[in-house]
Amino acid sequence: MGQEESHGEQVDLAQIQELCLTFMKECPSGALHLHEFKRIFGVPNRSAEESLYIETIFNSFDTNKDNTLDFIEYVAALHLILRGNLEDRLKWSFKMYDKDGNGKLDRQEVKRLITILYKIKLQKTDISMTPAEICDRIFELVDQNNDGRITLSEFMEGAQKDEWVMSLLKLDVNASSWVIQNCVKMP
Repeated sequence: MGQEESHGEQVDLAQIQELCLTFMKECPSGALHLHEFKRIFGVPNRSAEESLYIETIFNSFDTNKDNTLDFIEYVAALHLILRGNLEDRLKWSFKMYDKDGNGKLDRQEVKRLITILYKIKLQKTDISMTPAEICDRIFELVDQNNDGRITLSEFMEGAQKDEWVMSLLKLDVNASSWVIQNCVKMP
């Protein structure tokens, strides 16, 4: 835990500065709204699943829940996505799964995000399980006390014990490449 995660592409300070300049150009008011976030990352013309996924990401970074990202929230998001260590990325992933914010994941929350991920990218892999089967398998491997809920500590420990679980629980495995690729297309 706490070790640096290796990224397929290294992100340098100049790229982060460019993303921050883009924020200031696109959002002179200092507030980035969901529709602007989607436009910046090229989501409006993509699938409903990708749109829902980007909304989930946006909401996870909106720490004060005012339906906008201010500059500090934006920079924190960039830092986590582009340079965050494994522990921080797992905590962020847990937060994305935890839709109701109660600190525990139930089957409905896990299945919701797995279903979105399945439609975006998992169905294109060699995984032959349905989203419900994937959810059941995650609970079998991660829910240590079998209470039907996954705590943050169970999530962190379970993800690090099994590579398959890690690949499903640690969201946006190649996020830095995705951000770099999509930010190149920004207006």
